[in-house]
Amino acid sequence: MGNPTAAMIVIGDEILSGRTRDANMHHLACELTKVGIDLMEVRVVSDDQAAIVGAVRDLSDRYDSVFTSGGIGPTHDDITADCVAEAFGRSIDVRDDARDLLVAHWEARGVEVNEARLRMARIPAGARLIDNPVSIAPGFTIENVHVMAGVPAVFEAMVATVLPTLTGGTPLMSQNLRIERGEGEIAGPLAALAERYPDLSIGSYPYQRDGVYGANIVIRGTDGARVDAAMSELAGMFP
Repeated sequence: MGNPTAAMIVIGDEILSGRTRDANMHHLACELTKVGIDLMEVRVVSDDQAAIVGAVRDLSDRYDSVFTSGGIGPTHDDITADCVAEAFGRSIDVRDDARDLLVAHWEARGVEVNEARLRMARIPAGARLIDNPVSIAPGFTIENVHVMAGVPAVFEAMVATVLPTLTGGTPLMSQNLRIERGEGEIAGPLAALAERYPDLSIGSYPYQRDGVYGANIVIRGTDGARVDAAMSELAGMFP
């Protein structure tokens, strides 16, 4: 039986325009790897209702867990919560527990409680809140979809809240060997190695540095002994 699977939806026009560089995918991938959950797909979508609803429905049907990033703030273009509610056929409104958290936080800091800020307390019916120790405004979980902020510090805090609630599998281990030969030269032996170790992932990542062509060969798997054996063979093939 394989590891549990996951997907991620990165939401925002600013990501697709290149204005903002996404860091959340890298963080999530690393954290899921540690607990043995395989991140299988990442989809980046615009601030478009149909695109978000479609992605949530599709990925939640295909994977054990789905994580979203972005679009749950106070502005008019923060539509993720509404779209996730629509995807699951749920109503959405300001919820008392989320409102109480936010109001207490703002009043302690002398911040005005206004309609825009209260948008962050709008939660789909039946969802569970995700704790946000950084800025208080909660994310939420509905069925197998975990809806989180796009700000990296907040996203990371929410991931830390959610991961202990999920069932993990066997952590993935990896080793890397740098070979200073072109991929055309090493492709045949690598293919033969991959055939001998079908349970492992063997990837080639080429580079060119100071006129020298080479590749970083990464071997990944859940069985450390098998990874060690394959890496030993690889090192012997290209001394």
